[in-house]
Amino acid sequence: MQNDKIQLFLASFLMLFVELVLIRWAGAYVVYLSYFSNFVLLGSFLGIGLGFLRSHKGPDLFRWAPVSLLIFILVVKAFPVTIDRTGGSLIYFGSLETKGLPTWVMLPLVFVAVASIMMMIAHGVAHRFQRFPALEAYRLDILGSLVGIVTFAVMTIFRVPPVGWMIVIGALIVILTWRPRALDVIAASLLIVVPLISNGGVLTIWSQYYRVQFFPDILGITVNGIPHQSMLEIKDPALAGSTYQKPYELVTTPPRDVLVIGAGNGNDVAAALAAGAQHVDAVEIDPVIQDLGATYHPDHPYDDPRVTRITNDGRAFLEQTDNTYDLIIFALPDSLTLVSGQSAVRLESFLFTLQAMQAARDHLNPDGVFSMYNFYREAWLLDRLAGGLDQVYGHAPCFNSGDRGQSQVGTFSMLTVGMQESDVHCDQVWTPSGEVVAPATDDRPFVYLRTPSIPSRYLVTLGLILLASAVAVRLAGGRFGPMRGYLDLFFMGAGFLLLETKSVVQFALLFGTTWFVNALVFAGILLTILAAIEVERRTRIRRPGLLFSLLFGGLLIAGLVPASWLLELATAPRFLAATALAFFPVFIANLVFAERFRDTADPTTAFGANLLGAMVGGVLEYLSLITGYRGLLVLAAILYALAWIFGARNLGHATDDEVAPAEALDPVAPSG
Repeated sequence: MQNDKIQLFLASFLMLFVELVLIRWAGAYVVYLSYFSNFVLLGSFLGIGLGFLRSHKGPDLFRWAPVSLLIFILVVKAFPVTIDRTGGSLIYFGSLETKGLPTWVMLPLVFVAVASIMMMIAHGVAHRFQRFPALEAYRLDILGSLVGIVTFAVMTIFRVPPVGWMIVIGALIVILTWRPRALDVIAASLLIVVPLISNGGVLTIWSQYYRVQFFPDILGITVNGIPHQSMLEIKDPALAGSTYQKPYELVTTPPRDVLVIGAGNGNDVAAALAAGAQHVDAVEIDPVIQDLGATYHPDHPYDDPRVTRITNDGRAFLEQTDNTYDLIIFALPDSLTLVSGQSAVRLESFLFTLQAMQAARDHLNPDGVFSMYNFYREAWLLDRLAGGLDQVYGHAPCFNSGDRGQSQVGTFSMLTVGMQESDVHCDQVWTPSGEVVAPATDDRPFVYLRTPSIPSRYLVTLGLILLASAVAVRLAGGRFGPMRGYLDLFFMGAGFLLLETKSVVQFALLFGTTWFVNALVFAGILLTILAAIEVERRTRIRRPGLLFSLLFGGLLIAGLVPASWLLELATAPRFLAATALAFFPVFIANLVFAERFRDTADPTTAFGANLLGAMVGGVLEYLSLITGYRGLLVLAAILYALAWIFGARNLGHATDDEVAPAEALDPVAPSG
């Protein structure tokens, strides 16, 4: 029995670890995944569900997991989808020129491959899962998943490259395959070899966010195949009047204290020092990019004692610091990467909201100046940002676009505004080119989405995902007719995914869109689920009405408390309040789920119903593009109300002997 427990623990560890690796690996090579926020996650949900639906069927799919994983990694590495900037074309928020397989080939390939890999691994987990009573199996599954998340987080801290990930995966596969065939050992060994394939002499570092490549001959940096930054010698006379020096030419009073958000490799920091700044706070979210600048930048700005290097999310820094500045610069802080696979929030999303602009203004001295620049590809986007500054400062910002003129805002544009109009030497004041789109907000931080809507490309893709999932579940042995008796589990699965998404987004706003905050949230969700399991193992709560009332109460309070109130709190009380608001509904939802699942007469069919609910929940998440993230709580409440209506007769009536195997979903997948 003890050996069986270790087997289930390790199998669950492997399942979660592989999911994280797939999200990281695919996102680093397939740029399309920056626009389909939970694509890999939905593929994982489907695959895990299919593996459990086939738990009583042969052949053993687990043995083929290393082979399928190896093939997927080889294909992605051989046919990466990268950005092509030849001819001066630039990538920003959605207009892409790419090299590699087209969208209609690569996205289905990724989805099917991820689902297949996870199905094979989950099949092995399911075989071990059914050897235990329900809650004991579920507990071991969550413990293994929790350790998997922690292990991957530790490896991320130390910037362990993919070869390290594959060593872990290969070793677990060999251990779990009691008598590994030669094919198992060969495939596991090749998993370690593939990441070592040469990158042509290019320095490659896996940061917490990107696959970073540095080209020393041109001092250029790419991230996930996207040309990102170049190191320039700012002191070079040929760069006089460049982008980096422009803000200092516009200010009336030379700035002494400067804040650069998006400091990157150090170009803007070097420009601030060259302009005579006495102190520069350089904020950059990716430590690898900042380290490269410290080592290779020709001006060595990070070696200057006047510079303070800060590794943090820009919005989080604004909310946490008490410092004030003469000049604040948002220096190309675009990321093209997502906070997690479970939201449409990018690393920079909360930096371009109306509330972020207000936070920046609050850190300016009385004669301070704010400046932001980028390559805005659409006039409406430039107008949206400029309109937000106009609203915050009470007067229109100064507009600069070099010699290109305001009519060509698709190239370079800079917006500069002072606390007073006289604080900026303005040659050209911004005037809107048409109707100004309202600024993005903390609840709807989708600055690159013009109107509250779901783009057609999302609708088509999500529709195909739902169709493919329904067909796959049916082929795996699920029958839709009997699932009518488990509609409550269907709605629970959908509702819980929305709760998770709202938690991820809320913590990203309150504490930063950093990888650490994201890992902390998912670990917190797992610990909350584990706590609910322990409560359920020790007692039976036979009053479902009370549980649902507590759940709805928690959702109501979470929906009524505005994020602005939490942002006004100091860090410690903010964390405590945010944890209570986010995890209390998660805890109660998992108590409801555990209580209901004990009474399940047909676990396979019930699991299929919950799986379909999870898939629908992943699709419903995109409604946040219309409603905002607070609206997801309303939708989650509706889904749980439907779960109560359809499942009331099944809750709280079983005896203690009527225990069915608990659901072994991915730990961050819907269950409650």
